[in-house]
Amino acid sequence: MSSDRPVPSRWEKGASRSLAETRIFDVRGVEFRHPVRGTEREFVVIHAPDWVNVVALTPDGRLVMVNQFRYGTNAFSWEIPGGVIDLGEDPVAAGVRELQEETGYVGKSARLLGSVNPNPAILNNRCHLVLVEDAVCTTDQEWDADEEIEVAAVPVDEVYEWARSGRITHSLVLNGLLLFAPVWDKIKASR
Repeated sequence: MSSDRPVPSRWEKGASRSLAETRIFDVRGVEFRHPVRGTEREFVVIHAPDWVNVVALTPDGRLVMVNQFRYGTNAFSWEIPGGVIDLGEDPVAAGVRELQEETGYVGKSARLLGSVNPNPAILNNRCHLVLVEDAVCTTDQEWDADEEIEVAAVPVDEVYEWARSGRITHSLVLNGLLLFAPVWDKIKASR
């Protein structure tokens, strides 16, 4: 970066107040002050628990995908499995748990691919993206009360075609596929 470009200032965080509390997240009004201009504003920040999404690869080169109804879009959505991380829970352990609960799949190894900020403009949480390898369906699903999930093991290259064609539109799923791409390239090259 060129040094002649202005560097943005870090706003100073002040007091916060509750605007709404829900089962899933809390909405807070948070005061921020610009350190140079002195501007003070209240911004809305959603306090949510961290999430985990799981790229689960089967031994025969398929990804475990789930199709479920999403209330926000009022539509079905093809996604990788995922869910809320319990307070204090390790993201990799949460990914393994969510994969088993939603799909019945269990793998031989699991590791963190990376972590992202879902929407840093308004959300304070992180989404952790976990890779589970050698995933096989060995147990029953354990859905939450409002879940109904179609599970499919789809060839990896077909999943990427779904992403390119717009069949997959969930941004955090696309993040997971982006982080998995170099891993998949290495796996394909070694076959």
